[in-house]
Amino acid sequence: AYCYHGQTLLASDKCGEAIRSLQESEKFFAKAEALCKEYGETKGPGTTAKPSGHLFFKKLGSLIKNTLEKCQRENGFIYFQKVPAEAPQLELKANYGLVEPVPFEFPALNAHWTPETVAAFDLTKRPKDDTAKPKPDEEVKPLKEPDIKPQKDSGCQIS
Repeated sequence: AYCYHGQTLLASDKCGEAIRSLQESEKFFAKAEALCKEYGETKGPGTTAKPSGHLFFKKLGSLIKNTLEKCQRENGFIYFQKVPAEAPQLELKANYGLVEPVPFEFPALNAHWTPETVAAFDLTKRPKDDTAKPKPDEEVKPLKEPDIKPQKDSGCQIS
């Protein structure tokens, strides 16, 4: 978000703020890269995922670096703006392009669902069922396979 915000600031000729935003972006990217590499080296079922090798992650790193270099170069030649100590605040609420979310409300409970009805679903109080025991495996009887011998007289002729 800081990277793209820095590009927007550069487009609106606020190069000093853009540099600070991109520096903040570079800091967060380095932290995310370290976490991704640590995740890729952990043992477990998800080890095939390598987020640090993902195309978006690779492109974002070069985008941050290139945009920051461009901002610093342009600030040295054209703008001569002071880089602020604090990173600019991101506007987290978008005011265009999005539909307002509809707040979710749970539907009203049916009159049949009383506390007594809900308590009746306690699985610890279920009756003991002996039919749930696994049945012993039946012995599989071997089948006699027919003797199949190659036949020379199949009735086919090659002419």
